[in-house]
Amino acid sequence: MQHETVNFLYMKYKVYRILGIACVLGMGISCGQSPEFEVNGIIAGADGQTVYLDNVGLSATVTLDSAKLNASGKFSFRQPSPDYPDFYHLRLNNQLINFAVDSTEVLSFVADAGTFATSYTVKGSANALAFKEITLAQLDANQAIKRLRKEYESRMIPDSLYQSQVQEAIDNYKEIALKYIYTQPMTTTSYFALFQQIDGLLFFDLYDKTDSRAYGAVATSYNHFYPESPRAKHLYNLALQSLKVLRSERTIDLDKIAKEVTLLDIELPGIHGEKIKLSDVAGDKVMILNFTVYQSEWSAGLNTTLSRLYTAYHTQGLDIYQISLDSDTHLWKNIVSGLPWTCVRDPQSVYSQSAALYNVRQLPAIFILNRQGNPVKRVEDINTLEKEIQAVL
Repeated sequence: MQHETVNFLYMKYKVYRILGIACVLGMGISCGQSPEFEVNGIIAGADGQTVYLDNVGLSATVTLDSAKLNASGKFSFRQPSPDYPDFYHLRLNNQLINFAVDSTEVLSFVADAGTFATSYTVKGSANALAFKEITLAQLDANQAIKRLRKEYESRMIPDSLYQSQVQEAIDNYKEIALKYIYTQPMTTTSYFALFQQIDGLLFFDLYDKTDSRAYGAVATSYNHFYPESPRAKHLYNLALQSLKVLRSERTIDLDKIAKEVTLLDIELPGIHGEKIKLSDVAGDKVMILNFTVYQSEWSAGLNTTLSRLYTAYHTQGLDIYQISLDSDTHLWKNIVSGLPWTCVRDPQSVYSQSAALYNVRQLPAIFILNRQGNPVKRVEDINTLEKEIQAVL
């Protein structure tokens, strides 16, 4: 059954591309109109409200169309079919229904305005039903962790119980996501499941050995079925970064895009407000990239270690780019004014998108970047940092 699904999706993609080429070459196929997909439906209880159709791209979300609803709640959108499977959502107020399109589907949704994002039905796409299951699992995990955080901040539960139950909520989501990722890695469902987030961080940790296999599975499949897709290249880039950091054996063929791997750049304000890019500091150096909080009890000891390493190895090409997630600007400026390396601060604090870029889950987080700007190691134990630095230098 698995092979039949793979072959069906592959042939569907091939036929669609061949028809498109035939139109361009004028091979006698009726090509009066470009292929389109349609999204229609009924939203009860939404009289006077506006529903939007958005395209969710790799770098931005773009509104494609909108419709003001009347008492019937009916809407219909038609858009050109994407060159490669792509992601969309219907948006009503702050609620979203996620789905994907790969050719000329007709998707029909029935929903209620009050529970738009969670209790809808959909026809015309098996993937859309799977998207709903993944979305509900993600919402369940978010609600569970939000409740746990409130209990923890109120000192109702200890650290150990809080951490174990948060991990349990994450694992519950992963159990549902992996059901698709390892059985149908070529589908948009698996891609969608892989990139769901909680508090701005991915459920699947790029630098965890087990989670890295999930990225590799989807990356390999996307490269096989949609080699020209920007998403396939993006996935391979992430998968290669992950494998480099873990120093694990190469389990997937990444040779074709190895040259496309680039620095995951960061640009944040320094002590005088000037924007400082990680790439500008890195140059041809070995870098310690450190996410930290100076208000923490471990900060002084960490900076003592960094100061010793900076003094010992700076002349050999070592530099440090240290990112503070402190909310107190005055405290941060007082501390970093005496530090010799590059110190920047993310005003988003715990909601830092820079930390999310490197999937930082706890602090301090320390990465070593080689002279090409690629992360080659995430250091878990500060006592091994000097040894790891020497190896890269």
